[in-house]
Amino acid sequence: MRNTISGKKRLIIFTCLITGLIISLIAECNFKYPDRIQIFEGETFHSETSSPYTIGVPAAFGGVLEEDGNVRKEESTIGLSKTRSPENRFEAQLRLFGIIPVRSIEVDVRSPMELVPCGNAIGIKIFTEGLVCVGVSELLDENGNRVNPSHEYGIESGDILLSANGTTLSTTEQLAELVENSEKNAITLTVSRGGKHIDRTVVPTQTEDGPKLGLWVRDSTAGIGTLTFYDEDSGSFGALGHPISDTDSGTLMPVHSGSITRAGVYQIKKGARGEPGELKGMFYGSENDLGRIEKNTSKGIFGTLNPEELNLSGESIPVASSSQIKEGKAKILSSIDEDGVKEYEVEIQRVLKYGNSGGKDMVICVTDPELLKKTGGIVQGMSGSPIIQEGKLVGAVTHVFVNDPTRGYGIFIENMLSETERK
Repeated sequence: MRNTISGKKRLIIFTCLITGLIISLIAECNFKYPDRIQIFEGETFHSETSSPYTIGVPAAFGGVLEEDGNVRKEESTIGLSKTRSPENRFEAQLRLFGIIPVRSIEVDVRSPMELVPCGNAIGIKIFTEGLVCVGVSELLDENGNRVNPSHEYGIESGDILLSANGTTLSTTEQLAELVENSEKNAITLTVSRGGKHIDRTVVPTQTEDGPKLGLWVRDSTAGIGTLTFYDEDSGSFGALGHPISDTDSGTLMPVHSGSITRAGVYQIKKGARGEPGELKGMFYGSENDLGRIEKNTSKGIFGTLNPEELNLSGESIPVASSSQIKEGKAKILSSIDEDGVKEYEVEIQRVLKYGNSGGKDMVICVTDPELLKKTGGIVQGMSGSPIIQEGKLVGAVTHVFVNDPTRGYGIFIENMLSETERK
C-alpha cells in the first residue's frame, strides 16, 4: 500500500515538474523571441542550435531556395521561397521540442540594401521643440519666505514646456521675457509629459530680482559624435545609435531644428577602469552645414546629408540583418585624431538578438593595438562608429563599459534603419 502511494506521489511530482518546465520554457519563449523577425532577401535565418525551440515555416511560404529552384523545408531555418505574400511577409510557427506550437512569428523579408559606412567625426547642434525643464528650485520671495512655485503647481524635471499663454516657446529668452512682464498675473503653461499634453497654471513668485518661476530650462544642446551611415538612394544619414538626452534630467531632446557640421578631434582623454574616456573636438565653421537633423530617437539621430560637403570616400556595402551577426572578428570605422577615418579591429563577443535592448544589442571588445594605445578602448564621442563584419554593415558602437573601457555595446543596424521608416 505504501509503495503504491509512493509511486503515485512520484508520478504526481514528475508530472508537476514536467508541466512546470514546459510552462517556464513557454514563458521564456515569449520573453526571448520577438513578434517579428526581419531578414533581407538572400539571407537565411537559423535558430540557435542549443535552443529547445524550432521555427517551422509553412511549405507554401518558406524554406531554403536552392540553386535548382526547389525549396527545401527545414524546421530550424527561415529562408525564402518563390511564393510569398504581396507584402513580402509570412508567418512562421515556433514549436517547443519541434512538437508543441507556442506562438507565431511574423517574418518580414526586405529587399537587399546597401549603405555607405562613414565613421566621420561630426558636430551636432539641436534646438528643441519647446523648452526642456532640467530642474526646479526654491525661491526666496520678497517677504523672505521660501517657496517652490513650480513644484507647487505641478511642474517636474523632465517636462517639456511647449507654450505659455498660447504662445509657442522656442527659446529661454521668450519665457524669461514673458515672466518679467507678467505683473503678478498667472501664466498658463502647456506641458508635454510622457507623450501627453497637460496644462499647468503658475503664478510667478515676486523676488528681490523680479518675478521668477523657479524653473531651469534648456532650449538647445551641442556636442560631437560619429556619423554611422549614408544612404545614397535617399540622401539620408544615421548617427550615434543612441538618443541625445538632457544631461541633467535624462529627457530625450525633442527636435525643432538641428544640423550636423564638420568636427575635428584635438584631444583624447584616455579611458581607464571607472573613468570613461572622451574625444574632445571642435566644430569647423563652413558656409553650409553637412546636413539637417530631422529626428532624435532612442536609436540615434537621423536626417538628410549633403555628401559633397563631407567628401565621403567610402563605397556602399551590403547591410546585414541581426540574424547574420555572429560572435567573432569585426572592425569599426572611427575618426579619433587628425588622421581622419581609420579601420580598427574589434571582436563581437555576444549577440543579443531579441528583445528591447535600448541600443545594447551586442557586446564588442576592442582588440586593435593602435586604438587601445590611443584611447584605451571605447570613449565618449565614438558613439555611432559603424561596425562591419565579413564585408557587411551590421551595427554601430553605442556605449562603453565604465569598469572596462576595452568593451562596450553596439546597436544592430536594422534597428537604426527601423527609425528612418517611422513617421
